[in-house]
Amino acid sequence: MSRLDELIKELCPNGVEYKRFYEVAQYVRGVTYGKGQEINNGGDGYKLLRANNITLSSNTLNFDDVKVISRQVHVKDSQMLKKGDILICAGSGSKEHIGKVAYISKNMNYTYGGFMGVIRTKQDIMQSSFMFHILTGSMFKRHLKKVSGASSSTINNINNDTWRNFKLPVPPLEVQREIVRILDNFTLLTAELTAELTARRKQYEFYRDKLLTYGNDRGGNMGKFDELIEKMCPNGVEYKTLSELFNTRNGYTPSKSNPKFWEKGTIPWFRMEDIRENGRILSSALQYVSESAVKGSPFPANSIIVATSATIGEHALITVPSLANQRFTYLMLKEQYKDVFDIKFLYYYCFKLDDYCKKCLNQGNFASVDMKKFIKFAFPLIPLEVQQRLVNVLDNFESFCSDLNIGLPAEIEARQKQYEYYRDALLTYAATGKTILTDRQTDRQTDRQTDRQTDRAECN
Repeated sequence: MSRLDELIKELCPNGVEYKRFYEVAQYVRGVTYGKGQEINNGGDGYKLLRANNITLSSNTLNFDDVKVISRQVHVKDSQMLKKGDILICAGSGSKEHIGKVAYISKNMNYTYGGFMGVIRTKQDIMQSSFMFHILTGSMFKRHLKKVSGASSSTINNINNDTWRNFKLPVPPLEVQREIVRILDNFTLLTAELTAELTARRKQYEFYRDKLLTYGNDRGGNMGKFDELIEKMCPNGVEYKTLSELFNTRNGYTPSKSNPKFWEKGTIPWFRMEDIRENGRILSSALQYVSESAVKGSPFPANSIIVATSATIGEHALITVPSLANQRFTYLMLKEQYKDVFDIKFLYYYCFKLDDYCKKCLNQGNFASVDMKKFIKFAFPLIPLEVQQRLVNVLDNFESFCSDLNIGLPAEIEARQKQYEYYRDALLTYAATGKTILTDRQTDRQTDRQTDRQTDRAECN
C-alpha cells in the first residue's frame, strides 16, 4: 500500500468532502487602466502582467513584453503578486486562453491587468499548489465548458458566477501534500529537461551566428563554408538592403466590434502568442479571420513577419497566405530575387535583424523600430548553393532543439503528457477514494528522478 493509499484510508474513510470555491479561496481581479497610463520608455511605474505573459503549453510565466503603468494608477495591495498566488487569464477573445494559469513561487513586485485574476487559497483548508494542479486539470476545464453553454464558441470572461458554481474536492491537508509531492516529481524532471534544452539552444544560437557571419567580422575560419564562399565570391560578399530585397507592409487587427470579421474564419491571423506557442515557422494560427476582414488580399505565403513594435525583433516565417496584427511588419521577397535567395536562408539571417532592431529604436513613449534604419539593414548575397547548404545545417540544429519527435523536446513532451495523466488520476482518486494507481505506479516517477540525478552526478 502506498503512502497515499494509507492517508486516504486513514483520513477519508467516508470519502472526500466537496466545497464551493469561495469556501476555500478568494478571487481578486486585476488592475484597470487607460492606454494613456502606459509607460513605454522603461520609466518608473508598476510592472504589469497580462494574458500573453502566461505560456499556455507549460502554465508558466514568461516576461516578454511586460507592460509598465503609471504610479498614478490606483493599485491595491491585494493586486500585487505574492508567493503562493495563482495567476489566471480571466478574459480573452481566444477560447483556449481562458483559464490558463501560472503559479507564483515567490513575492514579486508585479501587478496584473484587468483581464487577469489572482486566486489565493485559505492555507488552513487548501494548499495553493494543490489548487494549481486542480486548475490545470480536466476537472476545471469541464467546469468552464459547462458554464460556457453548449451553444457558445468561447468563454469571454471568468466572473464571480464562474467561481460561485465551482465545487471541488477538499481532502485533508496531509493528502493534498502527498499528491503535490508526487506531481512535483513530474514537474521537477520536466524543469530539469527544459533547462538542459535551453542550454543547448544557446549553444546552437552561438554556432548559428557564426555560420551567418562573413568576411572579417567572423573572427576566424569556420571551415568548408568559408572555402566555398571564398571560391564562389572571389571579390567578396555583396550585400542587399532590406528595401532592395523586400516589399514591406504593416499588419493590422480587424475591428473586434464587427463579429463577421471573426466568425467562421479561414485566414490565419498571427500574433506574438503564435510564436511563443508554436515556434517560428508557422502554417496555422491560434486565431482566424474571415475573408471580409481582409483589406485587399492576404499577405502571400513564404513571407517573414518581424515585430517592429512592443516585443521588438521577434520574427517568423509564414508558409501560408495570412494576416498578422499591427506589431508585425511583413517582408515579402521581390519577384526578381526569388531565384537568387532561399527564403529559409533569409529567415535564418533575420536573427541578426532581430538584434539590429533592438538597437534602432525610436525615442519616445512607445517602443518601436526606427523604420528608416530598419529598411537599411543588409543581407548577404552569397551563392544559392551555399545558402541551401547552410539552411540544411541550421534545419538539423533547429530540429534537434525544437522537433517534438527528436531528442529532448520529445522527452519533455512525453513527461508533460505523463504528468497530465497522473494529475487527473490522482485528483480523481482524492475525490472518489477509488484506487486507480498501484504502489509501483506512484513510486516509479520518484525512481526515474533519482536515476536521472545519479546519472548526472556520474557525468560531472
